[in-house]
Amino acid sequence: MPISELLTESRTLCHIDAISKKRVLELASQTLAEQASGLDAEDIFSGLLNRERLGSTGIGDGVAIPHCRLAGCTEALALLMTLQSAVDFDAIDNRPVDIICCLLVPEDAASEHLQTLATLAELFSQSNVRELLRSSEDKQTLFQNVIQSLGESTE
Repeated sequence: MPISELLTESRTLCHIDAISKKRVLELASQTLAEQASGLDAEDIFSGLLNRERLGSTGIGDGVAIPHCRLAGCTEALALLMTLQSAVDFDAIDNRPVDIICCLLVPEDAASEHLQTLATLAELFSQSNVRELLRSSEDKQTLFQNVIQSLGESTE
């Protein structure tokens, strides 16, 4: 599924002031719950936190892709966030994280989940894309930059 079908401008947050991994996950959970009918912020937060306990979703180069399959989730959803200051995310390269892309998928969507994660990991492995996202001044620009980087259209 194209990322442009999972991510919306309203689920794009730019230069957020968060001081910890926990706070990042709380903010992401609240934003996702506000925009997804039938999902509760606490359930989302619990799912993301439980996944982090299995191993950090910090993939390196200042990027994390927190994700989980969630009961009650009827469609895959993504949220993109950049931070004012990087936070410790227990990333595989031990570097702090300032680009976060959260992914929620229905409980029974394992293959879709893995394919979307692979697409995101490939995108964020490109240094020019990371720098473009970091230099985005507002959420509209951030949203357009990520969609254009994927070669997708929002129409």
